[in-house]
Amino acid sequence: MQRRVVSLWFPRLASDRIMRRQPAMMPFALTLQLSNSDRLYCLNEQAEAQGLQRGMGLADARALCPGLQTMPADREADSRFLHLLARWAGRYCPWVGLEGDDGLVMDVTGSTHLFGGEEALLQTLQDRMMRAGLHVQLALADTRGAAWALAHFSEGPFFEGGGASGRLAEAGKSFDAIKGLPVVALRLEDKICTGLLRLGVRSIEDLYALPRATLTRRFGLTPLMRMDQALGHRNETISPLGEPAHYGVRMSLPEAIGLASDVMAVASKLLDRLCDKLVEQGCGVRVLQLTMRRMDLAASQVELRLARPMRQAARILPLFERSVNEVDAGFGIDMVRLEAVVIEPLVDEQLVTASVAGVGGHDDDGSGGSCQPLDDLITRLGSRIGLENIVRFVPADSHIPERSFSIQPAAWSAPAQEWPRCAAADSGSVSGAGQPRPLRLFPPEPLVLPYNKEEESISGRREPPAHFRWRRMALSIERARGPERIAPEWWWEDAAWRTGLRDYWWVETRQGRRLWLFHTPQNRLSHFSSWFVQGEFA
Repeated sequence: MQRRVVSLWFPRLASDRIMRRQPAMMPFALTLQLSNSDRLYCLNEQAEAQGLQRGMGLADARALCPGLQTMPADREADSRFLHLLARWAGRYCPWVGLEGDDGLVMDVTGSTHLFGGEEALLQTLQDRMMRAGLHVQLALADTRGAAWALAHFSEGPFFEGGGASGRLAEAGKSFDAIKGLPVVALRLEDKICTGLLRLGVRSIEDLYALPRATLTRRFGLTPLMRMDQALGHRNETISPLGEPAHYGVRMSLPEAIGLASDVMAVASKLLDRLCDKLVEQGCGVRVLQLTMRRMDLAASQVELRLARPMRQAARILPLFERSVNEVDAGFGIDMVRLEAVVIEPLVDEQLVTASVAGVGGHDDDGSGGSCQPLDDLITRLGSRIGLENIVRFVPADSHIPERSFSIQPAAWSAPAQEWPRCAAADSGSVSGAGQPRPLRLFPPEPLVLPYNKEEESISGRREPPAHFRWRRMALSIERARGPERIAPEWWWEDAAWRTGLRDYWWVETRQGRRLWLFHTPQNRLSHFSSWFVQGEFA
């Protein structure tokens, strides 16, 4: 049986993906940063009608078309969309593969009669793509190379009234179909194409007429290999996309069970099978769903959300126990199914033996052994109150007290290996990184001072006041050290720091309070308070 291959090329795949969700009859282009400059990556028809081209600089494009609408390109999303199209094309033949970043290739040998013939199949593909809002150029030939050449370089529509270009090469006549196309249609490198053009070789027919030995000595084996592949003299395989891994196992029981211990025993066997598959794929599970079907065909589901990707059955199984005990078995459970709903890849880490690492070693699944008890605890608490409600403090790279830490969900963040160290409160260092930081930090609270405007304006003192009131307490300062000046980070928009500089002081009061005060010099002569308390030492 003569082999038949269909090539589909989506010249505007990225822009069509956006326009399908947000249709707009205006010039639109996706941009990509190349060599420290934004360039046009994919354009719609209106943008090309304005004279814009792919690879043009964004500044030049806006000068030609002031009304151009742009958006950054998302190549990962484009790849996912192309994979979805490949899965959809599987309805026409079992062998569907990717052709670069913007095309598909289909081996339709023996399946075209199911759709009314080759011409009807191409017409169906074109119509469906047009209804989906995708621009496509497609062709059918004996070989992958010939179909690709026709899809990319054929001129004029094959079908009357068609909005996309297509070509249908008769069986056994691939050379007659592609001989008039330029040599670049053989998927040759630009360097080789330029050399051939300098010799006057413009079409595939001209290249075919050259002596093979002379062509090989000058340009290597690539031109002959591509030409032989296009003409069918050398086989070119099509690698179909593999089926996505399915992480689901189930067990049908000969007799119904109703005890929680029996359900846990079944779940243990299912977990062993599931975790073996996760180990093979190098992944860990984040969300598990345990489905128990009863004799009356009703089903009970238990969802387990883990604080870390795991693939150890011994660790995961006890986390199901509380939820399984609450399940109503009814007249009995005859089928149990376990599915990994959310999968994440696990990063390979170096294994450390227990004698070296102690409690903080790593186990064989690649997850940190020292965090196992904490992760299991977070998972148990998260099953009751929600994982997003369990947070942890993480140090941040900032000298601003309010920005020196961040609050992140514990399940989606790693604990800090080491917090920045600072000098103790009793140390003599009063500047730079050695300045002590309080144990308790809270929003700035103004001090109530005995106000003497004339004295302050004459002396201009910036030392902490000897007496003040804070939280309805009258306090007197016994000792004070400072100041430590902290300037605002100008690259952040923060209303709390628009007041400007702050001079921080460590003070010890006669009443036993050890406070962290700061003074705002720019507010010294205003009627607002210029002294605040922001923290308290232990």
